[in-house]
Amino acid sequence: MKLSDTVLKYEEQVALALRELYGSHGYAPFRMSRFEEYDLYVRNKSFLVSDSVITFTDTDGKLMALKPDVTLSIVKNCRPAKGAQEKVYYNENVFRVSRGTHAFREIGQTGLECIGDLDVFALSEVLTLAAESLALIDAEYVLDLSHLGVVGAAIDALGVDGECRTGLLAALGEKNPHGVRALLNGAGATGPAADAFLALLTAEGAPKAVLPRLFTAFAGNEAATAALSELEAVLSALGEGTRVRLDFSVVHDMHYYSGIVFRGFVPRVSAGILAGGQYDRLVRKLGRASGAVGFAVYLDLLEERTPRREGLDCDVFLLYGEDDAPAAVREAALALRRDGARVRTGSALPEGLRCGRILTVKEAR
Repeated sequence: MKLSDTVLKYEEQVALALRELYGSHGYAPFRMSRFEEYDLYVRNKSFLVSDSVITFTDTDGKLMALKPDVTLSIVKNCRPAKGAQEKVYYNENVFRVSRGTHAFREIGQTGLECIGDLDVFALSEVLTLAAESLALIDAEYVLDLSHLGVVGAAIDALGVDGECRTGLLAALGEKNPHGVRALLNGAGATGPAADAFLALLTAEGAPKAVLPRLFTAFAGNEAATAALSELEAVLSALGEGTRVRLDFSVVHDMHYYSGIVFRGFVPRVSAGILAGGQYDRLVRKLGRASGAVGFAVYLDLLEERTPRREGLDCDVFLLYGEDDAPAAVREAALALRRDGARVRTGSALPEGLRCGRILTVKEAR
């Protein structure tokens, strides 16, 4: 049975297309409960998009939480064999505070996780799938890419304290050169290390143009150049044809994330609709010795791109009267549906009903 786009909502169509895409690459569906023990989220609050969690007490007295995140549950339950990778995708609802309403919402998201021993191909495959996920929504997407190994090495070279490190990360994420300079001046950080960190603020654009400038800026910083070389290798494996840009303002919590991080954007959506990266530190904090990389597509943001037709309750309201035989009403409605219209019938138009047009049975014949 083929379902038409009049049956499925736009975000449902996208979710099905994404599941088909991930399955075609050998990612297996991962299903989970709607809730987890609250302690899992308490211990990893800074990893969550929002630290507000809905809780309840289970029948055995345990404090439980409606799931605000999927990745934590997957890492908790995945145990890849040594040298192997476990690849899963999900289509789940999470319960968190909405960006727009600042109230709790049930939010649909689809994504994937690759957990295990990561290599250049595994990283490039995940980035390829992130790019293809965005392309399914809009061909004019942009995938912004950063590397926390470069950012971390740049900050380490400055020799600043923890408070200054936090401030520099925040200013970098905001693309705030004045804030960065003020923090560097306040910490007495000058010279090549300061210049190299400032270079990250303008390191934005096509990888072929940006990478050479960064290799020059970080010459002598072995940790930074090693991370840049890893980034270059992954980008090389990614190949041509993807709309990838380097942008080092893409920063995630460095207590959990390491290596490549990224964020995806599409036209007519005000915020990043896709986010992901390597989160090796989170995996190790949860007692696993492997690496991990993944991303999520935030389906709730697709409401901003909903086609106008979804605003209608039906295409045609077929209005019948006392003189119209039931068989005639049925035949008229069937004829309209054969032409692809969504038809609702009634003897009076309901208040507030949104329909494309109103026809009588005689007009529909």
